[in-house]
Amino acid sequence: MENKVNKRKFIGEVISVGMDKTVVVKITAKKLHPKYRKRYLVSKKYQVHDEKGQTKLGDKISFV
Repeated sequence: MENKVNKRKFIGEVISVGMDKTVVVKITAKKLHPKYRKRYLVSKKYQVHDEKGQTKLGDKISFV
């Protein structure tokens, strides 16, 4: 029997390519304040492995 793990898939923009085989990707999401019902932006940065080094600054990429 196989164990299937549901992994989250992200889509973001490359904001740094300074490291070797690693890029920094920024994910931006809109959230709604529960009381005031106003939308606001939240963002988070992830370090993503790039084996071939083919991504450039400003590229949109998806990763798991």
